[in-house]
Amino acid sequence: MSLQWLQFRVTVLLLLHCVLCLGIGAPRSLANIPAVQQGDKLVGTNDSLSSGFGITPVTLADDGSYYIVLEAGLITFRATIDTGSADSWLTSTACTTPTCMQVPRYPLQYDSPTFVSVNNNASVFNLSYADTTGNTFASGFIAREAIQISNVTAPNQAIGLVTNSNVTLVDEVSGILGLGFPRLSEIYASIANATPFFATLASQGILEYPIFGLSLTRNTAGTLAIGAIDVSVVQNASNIVWNEVVPFSPVGIQTNTSGYFYWAIYMTGFSVNGTNLTPVPTYPALTDNSSIALLDVGTTGIYGPYQDVTRLYSLIPGSRLVDESGQWVIPCTSSVTISFTFGDNNTFVLQPTDYIIGPASSSPGLCLSWPKASPPSSDGVDWQLGTPFLRTVYSVWSYGVDDEEPPMIGLYSTSNASATVESPTVVSAFFSSVSATVATILPNYVLATPSYTTPPYAFNTSVPATFGEIVASELATSTYAPILISPTFNASALPKVYDAYTLVYTNSEGQSVTSTYHVSNPSTALGVPPGWSGANALGIPYLALGTSLFITVSSAIWVLS
Repeated sequence: MSLQWLQFRVTVLLLLHCVLCLGIGAPRSLANIPAVQQGDKLVGTNDSLSSGFGITPVTLADDGSYYIVLEAGLITFRATIDTGSADSWLTSTACTTPTCMQVPRYPLQYDSPTFVSVNNNASVFNLSYADTTGNTFASGFIAREAIQISNVTAPNQAIGLVTNSNVTLVDEVSGILGLGFPRLSEIYASIANATPFFATLASQGILEYPIFGLSLTRNTAGTLAIGAIDVSVVQNASNIVWNEVVPFSPVGIQTNTSGYFYWAIYMTGFSVNGTNLTPVPTYPALTDNSSIALLDVGTTGIYGPYQDVTRLYSLIPGSRLVDESGQWVIPCTSSVTISFTFGDNNTFVLQPTDYIIGPASSSPGLCLSWPKASPPSSDGVDWQLGTPFLRTVYSVWSYGVDDEEPPMIGLYSTSNASATVESPTVVSAFFSSVSATVATILPNYVLATPSYTTPPYAFNTSVPATFGEIVASELATSTYAPILISPTFNASALPKVYDAYTLVYTNSEGQSVTSTYHVSNPSTALGVPPGWSGANALGIPYLALGTSLFITVSSAIWVLS
């Protein structure tokens, strides 16, 4: 064999190798990195390799919601995370409403290898959402698709593909990832074996442990950990305060057993500047004389019943009700903390920059504030604690184990509860930096506090629900060994993951290079299947590896010649 022919063959092989290393024609995601160290475990390098835990960035959208990046099949989308709903959906190319046309859509013309039609796309869903207009909706058909977040995949996941919607989505967000329980899901009630996303992971034993953890910030530095907790935030797992989720009786004749419906816990108190108040539940005889608080990352505010909110603002001089939606204002110079207590004296403190919305444009000396007051709700949920509260804690959502462990919510304070209250100067500087002035005209008269008739309770109380009950189904598979209930309680045994990874690769000089990076969203084009225009993104690690091998072997050929 001649030297020229050898050079030719080696060069061809090198070019082919570089093409493969660059990932041409293949989808790109974080999992393509050659060696990723998360926590004390090594995550695989192949997109098809699923893991029992993962971590992904959580980003604050312009509308105050939070979104993550997921893959539906091999297509990348942004989706709003929501613990107050259980259905997951994406807009599809069949939806041509103005709101749908503004975002990346699931391409129905693409033949996804993991797409499975349900009843020939004839199984429909219709979802409505509470907002100021009262008529926000999303509808379409149910299908099955592989849904992957970080290294965790729910195979054959039932989702909604939207064909008609007026839900306003921003920042190229294409849908919602519902993290609630099956009893809250319309899709679950419509077809067989259609558990929501997290229920699928938990019931099939896919996760290291059936939990997810949320760190919310005012930027892109938050995280969603699946199957583990983010120990870059939680320094000591023994300081997590655990609260059992409240069970509910069934709705109507939905089923003949009680179970879990909302991520809701009992609130035992609230306070203003240390003055404690006891919540007044809407249905005391039906809720163990306890006030129920829903923790909801899909809600951008804090809401409470009039009987509690009016007492709260009575402790803040100069506050007043300013509209029929239950909005209050307080003097922007107010310097008070607001606290919420759960269980036995487990109190979490909000500073003014946590709960003040911003100055009113018509009256810059008055600031709109959380909480807002809301009419009584037939489900017995009195308080709704959304992102203003959840930003002050790291929250851990434990799904529970069939026949072994009830669902729980763990709260880990990320602020100093004993810190002095923020001064008006600090608050003013903060709102100036974020341009938080609210365009609104306040009334120049005092509004009367409205009165409401309490509606009939929505749940079937002939089937009683007992706080702390352990149910036989609808939670995680009983193959999990419980670690959050006595006598085996051991929070330190929770799986752990870091928000950073270590990358090891060989550079062009043949040296091994180790670098540490924080998790970030993949650069893959949104809504574009692999192989389509814009679907391929050049990966620096593969480029370095391909370049290294090419230079090395080319040098050898030059020496031989």
